[in-house]
Amino acid sequence: MASRILLPILLLLICAHGGSGAPAARRGMRVPPLGGEPVKFDFSPFLIEYKSGRVKRLMGTDVVAASADVLTGVSSRDVAIDPANDVRARLYLPSFRPTAKVPVLLYFHGGAFVVESAFTPIYHAYLNTLAAKAGVLAVSVNYRLAPEHPLPAAYDDSWAALKWVLANAAPGTDQWLSQYGDLSRLFLAGDSAGGNIAHNLALRAGEEGLDGDARIKGVALLDPYFQGRSPMGADAMDPAYLQSAARTWSFICAGKYPIDHPYANPLALPASSWQRLGCSRVLVTVSEQDRLSPWQRAYYATLRSSGWPGQAELYETPGEGHVYFLTKLSTPQAQAEMATLVAFINRN
Repeated sequence: MASRILLPILLLLICAHGGSGAPAARRGMRVPPLGGEPVKFDFSPFLIEYKSGRVKRLMGTDVVAASADVLTGVSSRDVAIDPANDVRARLYLPSFRPTAKVPVLLYFHGGAFVVESAFTPIYHAYLNTLAAKAGVLAVSVNYRLAPEHPLPAAYDDSWAALKWVLANAAPGTDQWLSQYGDLSRLFLAGDSAGGNIAHNLALRAGEEGLDGDARIKGVALLDPYFQGRSPMGADAMDPAYLQSAARTWSFICAGKYPIDHPYANPLALPASSWQRLGCSRVLVTVSEQDRLSPWQRAYYATLRSSGWPGQAELYETPGEGHVYFLTKLSTPQAQAEMATLVAFINRN
């Protein structure tokens, strides 16, 4: 049963970026309206938006309850971050109760900014495993999704979650964060769209600063969703792919930002912004068959040459596609990538 739920998601994430399974409307094929209802934007296999304003999500809507996980021993519970905007999070705590405090990891799920949540089976399984292996208190953020809430809503919600973590690590606030969270070892991480969010959050932290003495120690960008209008890599000869990517990005942000805006394409940032990136180290993971990999590698190279004083690390997995590690969590490749992430978090 789990494989029937998880295996299609890798294909869906790849399709979101213009792969061979790109939506029919973007391949020049007519998409028949459901029940005669006219379609405004077909983002299959993620969702369909109708001209009436109704949005039908085609995946990523199943949820699992917080629980004590039998396989990993990790306990989880849900908290409200911003009730007015229905921003929530799921906290994960390893089974051991340490006398010393542990790192705090804010995690942002992927799904092209339009599907999935902190509570879907694929992310619940991944965060249970990561919290157990890394020995961290993880906070998996459930931000608002486009198109109902176009960007920058996801960025604002994630910033609110970061501020909530900082405020609730004080004595007498959240029972887990205040007792077990070590804010001197604060990390951000996310895959695909979540990696994009983690990067943009680190930029904002560098520009605006954080409350008190809080600092972000590291940011892990797992196959991050970075892209621009200029052709790079194998897609340089595929203008249709670049046009499709631009339309998709416009849908995600309701046309507010072009695809070469720094939100989507960090290579458009001025050098001064790179230098103020608000963390001490960055891990970028790349999957060889990911169409976004040229931008991901360029991000790493630009960060390294920008004058930013931190440490940057690149980890590449050959022969795999975009965020493969979510659907192949038990494979040697995914375990090796997880081990790299765990080492990145626990390095002194």
